[in-house]
Amino acid sequence: MPLIRYKVTLNAQERAMLQEIATRGKHSSQKVLNALILLRCEEGEGQDHKLANHEIAGVLPVSLKKIDRVKKRFVEQGLAAALDK
Repeated sequence: MPLIRYKVTLNAQERAMLQEIATRGKHSSQKVLNALILLRCEEGEGQDHKLANHEIAGVLPVSLKKIDRVKKRFVEQGLAAALDK
């Protein structure tokens, strides 16, 4: 079975919203982690250097499976679904 690779690309509005969630306001810890994962996984124009999943897992307290699940939800269901549990 081939490996499915989910590519995260954010527009400027989505990127600004995720940065706001990650830096200010009251949000659940899972929502903040999911926002940070999406910001680090982005492969679009706004990202200078995309991190690999194992690099993100080394910085954030998350597993590789969680990173894959968040990316999959973002690609298949959208930003709102990726941020929620």
